[in-house]
Amino acid sequence: MKRKLVVLLAAALTSGLIFAGCGSTEETGTADVSTAEEELSADADQAAADEVAALIDAIYVQERTHETDAQCAAAKEAWDALTDEQKELVQGENADPDYFGRDTGDASLDDPLNQDGIGENEILVVSFGTSFNDSRATDIKGIEDSIQEAYPDWSVRRAFTSQIIINHIQARDGEFIDNVDQALERAVDNGVRNLVVQPTHLMHGAEYDELVETLAEYEDQFESVSVAEPLLGEVGDDATVINEDKAAVAEAVVSAAVEDAGYDSLKAADEDGVAFVLMGHGTSHTAKVSYSQMQTQMSELGYDNVFIGTVEGEPEDTACEAVIEAVNEAGYTNVILRPLMVVAGDHANNDMAGEDDDSWLSMFEAAGLFESVDTQIAGLGRIDAIREIYTAHTAETIEAPGQETTANDTDAAAVPEDGVYTAEFHTDSSMFHVNEAYDGKGTLTVENGEMVIHVTLVSENIVNLYVGTAEDAQKDGAELLEPAEDTVVYSDGTTEVVYGFDVPVPVIDEEFDVAIIGTKGVWYDHKVSVSNPVPAE
Repeated sequence: MKRKLVVLLAAALTSGLIFAGCGSTEETGTADVSTAEEELSADADQAAADEVAALIDAIYVQERTHETDAQCAAAKEAWDALTDEQKELVQGENADPDYFGRDTGDASLDDPLNQDGIGENEILVVSFGTSFNDSRATDIKGIEDSIQEAYPDWSVRRAFTSQIIINHIQARDGEFIDNVDQALERAVDNGVRNLVVQPTHLMHGAEYDELVETLAEYEDQFESVSVAEPLLGEVGDDATVINEDKAAVAEAVVSAAVEDAGYDSLKAADEDGVAFVLMGHGTSHTAKVSYSQMQTQMSELGYDNVFIGTVEGEPEDTACEAVIEAVNEAGYTNVILRPLMVVAGDHANNDMAGEDDDSWLSMFEAAGLFESVDTQIAGLGRIDAIREIYTAHTAETIEAPGQETTANDTDAAAVPEDGVYTAEFHTDSSMFHVNEAYDGKGTLTVENGEMVIHVTLVSENIVNLYVGTAEDAQKDGAELLEPAEDTVVYSDGTTEVVYGFDVPVPVIDEEFDVAIIGTKGVWYDHKVSVSNPVPAE
């Protein structure tokens, strides 16, 4: 019975095809099969692309694990197995065809500086990093090479703080760059005794703070650890505070921008109606005032046609819309955009000079206010004068490790009269110092010849102090200094609760021992001194 039913159904289907029209049996069947095959092929292409996108998203993370190396290799192998058409279909949360496909230059021109055989003295150059090969080899490597040339007896090594960028470079180019922990562990394993860390960061921002906190965890592994100043030097209290570093940076980047634009001088560009817009990253950190200070610095130097902006729009007056308005109100009709960043990476190529509607180039053009808008894609690190600033900061640190200021060389001063004073508080470590809002100073109280200085620190990471050595601090009966909660009010109006300590001062202008212990429960020895007491107002 089942067999008869099958035969009848087959006959009915055949009749239907015949009555559908002359010659349609073969054509319709072929079309249906062809369409089905195409759909299956398209599904397979998308599935292969989706697999690669998932592998890219898995390594687009800021944490390195024991699986990272294998994940990077797997992502590249899967990408290489795709056809050109399949590569164009790669799209994930962070993945796109440019992750592996974009040509950013020759990675072989770079040096990851991850070699062993370091020796006793190391200069670790720490950068955020960039996956743009040309910029990495020119800007970051250029700074590293300049420092190595200045200190041939020291070994220069590299670390990046962005694991996302490290993974990208490793997966795409097979170049292995250390993160900060890896670089520090390498230094320990190599028997490094004296470590100087030179950040290529612009300012004392979040990245710099995180670096210092990480270094504190390794401090007992070296005889000395010192952190050099970032490019722009000390932050200062408000937008009016400028310094020699900011002046030198302003002069260097403007000179390069003017030359690249084909002008003999900034004045000649000004007369031609040209404004230079320098685009930094921006930050919500209190150090964002540094961008406002750089605008002040431009004004102080008479650079009226130079404007400072930021990708993040923090401070607010550095947002793209605000800068467009400022340039227009100043009467300039031609604009040249250039990054105020160490590297010419993703921000410079995409956020500044990209084709998307929200790039600075597109937004300046869309404003309809300017006759021309051009870009210069060049990082600060390729400018010789900028390299010299970094090298000078390294030199200052090597010559006086950890010293932010220098105490007077005179004999110990007498105890001041009873009263309240503002005094400088110096330490031998850039990881243990007064909060930046207090300009390296504390409040010294003198009563009956006894001196105590209250110092406000940068965080709550140091939980106790002891006037004396770390060895004595751990003995029974040691009187540890307990922290107070200090509320710091920064120049931009933001506040933060940190720890402060009342430290007994045995003498003015002479070093004495102070031991500290952090959240990890390890004691460290330090030398501190108090100098230049000035009666408080």
